[in-house]
Amino acid sequence: MPHVADLRAYSGYFYASDPVFHDADFLTKIWYAGAYTVQTNTVPLNTGRKVPFSPAGTWANNANLGVAGPIIVDGAKRDRAVWPGDMGIAVPAQFVSTNDLLPTRNALSTMFAAINPTTGALPESGPPLSQQGSDTYHAWTLIGTHNYYLYSGDTSWLQQVWANYTKAVTFLERKVDKTGLINITGLRDWARLGGGGYNAEGNALLYKVLTTAADLAKYLNNTALSSAWAQNATTLKANFNGAFWLESAGLYRDNQTTTLCPQDANSFAVLYNLTTSDTQANRISEGLQKNWNALGPVAPELPDTIIPFIGGFELQAHFESGNDARALDLLRRTWGYMLYTNLSVQSTLLEGFTANGSIGYRSYRGYNYDAAYTSHAHGWSAGPTPALTFYVLGLSITTVQGKTWSLSPHVNGGLPSAEGGFETPLGWYGVAWSLPNGVSGTLTVKVTTPTTSSGLFKVPKGVGGILTIDGVAAGTVKAGDAIPLARLRLVIVMPKEEFLPSHPSAPTGISDG
Repeated sequence: MPHVADLRAYSGYFYASDPVFHDADFLTKIWYAGAYTVQTNTVPLNTGRKVPFSPAGTWANNANLGVAGPIIVDGAKRDRAVWPGDMGIAVPAQFVSTNDLLPTRNALSTMFAAINPTTGALPESGPPLSQQGSDTYHAWTLIGTHNYYLYSGDTSWLQQVWANYTKAVTFLERKVDKTGLINITGLRDWARLGGGGYNAEGNALLYKVLTTAADLAKYLNNTALSSAWAQNATTLKANFNGAFWLESAGLYRDNQTTTLCPQDANSFAVLYNLTTSDTQANRISEGLQKNWNALGPVAPELPDTIIPFIGGFELQAHFESGNDARALDLLRRTWGYMLYTNLSVQSTLLEGFTANGSIGYRSYRGYNYDAAYTSHAHGWSAGPTPALTFYVLGLSITTVQGKTWSLSPHVNGGLPSAEGGFETPLGWYGVAWSLPNGVSGTLTVKVTTPTTSSGLFKVPKGVGGILTIDGVAAGTVKAGDAIPLARLRLVIVMPKEEFLPSHPSAPTGISDG
């Protein structure tokens, strides 16, 4: 982060004690490890990994990375290039921790500047790699555009890239044929096997592109385009469920000619609301757990591999489906291993590892059995950082800059309390909740938000009873009820108990070195 004087000056923080893990500070440490990993991936413009690569055993980091710096790349040492898929995890982590979004804007601008002016195709990666031929990473640039705008409210930038953005959406839509599904022909991806064709992962990503594109068009007052994209998304959702749902497995299959049920598409389906019921989402959560070993989920679409990138989406999918204990179990397995194994640096996060915990990640899939090639500081592994904020704290923004927000703490994982928050251009958003024995009893939630914002408190799963707001009884509520909130400080108590989240100085999550 060459543009930041004090690397400890986080705008957000997170704190929770873990009553189960061998280190009670694990959840706090892993939040900061993810944030720190993304910081190490924020680099000056002319420090990319040189292509052609230097001879084995040597490194040259003097290549240009894009249109402007600083810029966010995939890894501190390798590849040191913009990879939009990685940003699907790294940028939400960046938002909740440092809110340093300039590197993200520069990365996205780099991708749009490299669009094929004839076809509308976006590259898979930024320079100096500048790899082509990935429909999924093309989609990730478009999804990332929505993330950046949601967090920043940078309308002038969105208007600047809008012509290329719409051209890039059209590029994907033109691949939807009479089946009503996208035919993935740009086959490059995160290294999974079996991609391409009428593939569930690619169609799930297109659905996310269409729903977020509709949202962006609405912000720019293009209601006709917004409606068209929203309708296309609705149609795709129906076609997706008809083509890929495998009732016998309780999961989506990879394509219509296999019974393999991938980790990526099923995680995306829950997270992006491609499911049609809570029951279906819960079945997927249960089905995904069947892929686990002691260290976490082994990806069916890349055997013998635990990939924290997709694991970060699975982590969120378990929370999203209401399976908080399962989500925390996954977090402890995969990220608990990464943070404490003597094979890692124990402060930043591994790119991936094998099912038995070795760092020979992707040995048979492009990395030539060279464990030294595995990155030890990869932002796509930072999934717990946004997940702990958005789900355990339960605080997320629902419109640009947090003008509206949602608060629904996930309190069914056995934790006794959590606190933290983040900043947007509108100000500070902080939450603290307490459930004294972590299982039952009185739930107390306090929230601090900007006066110009308003939100909904959604009563958490398993919670109900008398609601008190700032000491005033507000009636009886049950799980799932949504209560409008529009005040600077709100105390939501069942019944009342005192403590209030404050802006950081944050606790120190990881040690130096």
